[in-house]
Amino acid sequence: MLDIYMESDKEVISFCEALFQINKKIELHWKTHDEWGNHLQIEIKDVDNSSLDSIAGALVDVFMFHRLSDMIRSVIQDEFYYTNQDEIDKILDLTHWIITGGDDENIDLTETQDPGLFLESLFNSMVKNACTVHYDSLVKFRIKPFKELIKCFTGLAIDELKREEDHLSFINALREYIAKKEAVIPTVYMLQEDPFVFFHSNGKRFTNMELHMIMQKEPLYIVGLDSNEKNLSPLIAMAPENILIYGENPDEPKTLTIINVFQERVEFKPMIDFPFPQYLKNYE
Repeated sequence: MLDIYMESDKEVISFCEALFQINKKIELHWKTHDEWGNHLQIEIKDVDNSSLDSIAGALVDVFMFHRLSDMIRSVIQDEFYYTNQDEIDKILDLTHWIITGGDDENIDLTETQDPGLFLESLFNSMVKNACTVHYDSLVKFRIKPFKELIKCFTGLAIDELKREEDHLSFINALREYIAKKEAVIPTVYMLQEDPFVFFHSNGKRFTNMELHMIMQKEPLYIVGLDSNEKNLSPLIAMAPENILIYGENPDEPKTLTIINVFQERVEFKPMIDFPFPQYLKNYE
């Protein structure tokens, strides 16, 4: 028999629901204790690693649902010294996103452990080596290694937030720059390739030399660009009133950047609508 004490009624309910979803063969009795709150007596007929893993897994679910956000907030405030509530909320959301497997090529998770598995290993060792588990004391005093891991993920979230802020500042600077600039080329047609392929309204492709000459006339360094960049720099130099992008993926990062910079000037269309099909034949 294993005795588990929990102070919170909500956490007890979550634990029971999680445990029975994982393992329906375990018998559980719930009563109250004057000093330690809720008392759960868990009867396991055949004690094996699977049964104990089920209990540890249920404890993980309880912690991740009820306690993780508070832990992340304390790390943000006490370890990284953030006080602005909007910033704290953004970092909290980003940390949750990273922990739950958020996909971003800028975030390197190769040196980090899976938080759920790491916490489960901690709970597992405690459950297997004790007949009584005081959950609240365990969370308060025994999971410091897990908090250090959360500190690592929070740091990654802060780095990501700074990247997003820097990118937004970059986008805003480009918007302001092109808003003051007269269009060199009124309309530009583009194929979503790597790099982009640019065309005049008459279907003639911009040559590399032509693009280079246009960019050389523009002080692109003012907005952090250079004439060797072949996707965004040509468009900033031309500042067209209309940009028609033809491709299959409007969410492609380079394309999204152009849409964010030029906004209503951009129209994305499927490749099949490209008005210069003779080029497509040659290109294929």
